[in-house]
Amino acid sequence: MPAAYLAQHESGELATRIERALGTLRECRLCPHECRVDRTAEKWGRCRTGRKALVSSVGPHFGEEEPLVGRGGSGTIFLASCNLACIFCQNYDLSQLGHGRPADAAFLARAMVGLQKHGCENINFVTPTHVLPQLLEALPEAVEKGLRVPLVWNCGGYESLESLALLEGIVDIYMPDLKYADAATAERLSGVRDYPARAFAAVREMHRQVGDLALDERGVATRGLLVRHLVLPQGLAGTAEVMRFLGAVSPNTYVNVMAQYRPCHRAHEEARLTRGLTTAEYRQAVQAARNAGLTRLDARPLERMGIV
Repeated sequence: MPAAYLAQHESGELATRIERALGTLRECRLCPHECRVDRTAEKWGRCRTGRKALVSSVGPHFGEEEPLVGRGGSGTIFLASCNLACIFCQNYDLSQLGHGRPADAAFLARAMVGLQKHGCENINFVTPTHVLPQLLEALPEAVEKGLRVPLVWNCGGYESLESLALLEGIVDIYMPDLKYADAATAERLSGVRDYPARAFAAVREMHRQVGDLALDERGVATRGLLVRHLVLPQGLAGTAEVMRFLGAVSPNTYVNVMAQYRPCHRAHEEARLTRGLTTAEYRQAVQAARNAGLTRLDARPLERMGIV
């Protein structure tokens, strides 16, 4: 299956989307914060990013979900900064301290093509929401240089439907986090009370665009939705409700039930986040997913998670 963006490039639609996306930077409403700052004049909103994307690292990643890794790894481009402020973020030096180098379209295009030449199965944009225009802007040059692998939109879930519309027919694989089911918890832990409503709506739209995760004959993802849910101690993430929602979207939704939580950054500010998961908590989360009718679970053996 050819990558979706190739047809959009050939038809000229990609150029139209880029023009629209870049226009949003002058009064930025790319995410639900709707800061309305002029990022082309280097004004900063919640994401603390101006006209250029900030890139923290570029390279093949073999620790992602199996359908993304294949043999060559997932070609990750880690973008600095974020539109969330999670107090337990394990990558807070990137997401909240903004450690990265400014990157123009030419650099991003070279990075994408270089990852493909390295043998990567896809291009995996990590925390891309706030730099959507900059990433689209780089695509034509990357395509002209030979880019053909699928694009992965690896985001925190706090998306606007208007921005997702710009990505329709361009992104092949959506991989959002679905962090919380409760608004008050989302506000306390990530600084956004409307996270559940926004993220649930975004996941529905992502599924409408790309459907259930499709794999090729090697078991490598070519298109579709893959959802990550980080299980938090003492039920803070509202896992059972999250799984019921995903089961209603589609029982074939591919869900990674993640047990990697460890206290990081400012997690000590929330008493229930000061320890890792227990075996019982993780097993309950996996059972909640099964109870919701979900049939495609990445629920890794407990001994690999270090919580047995």
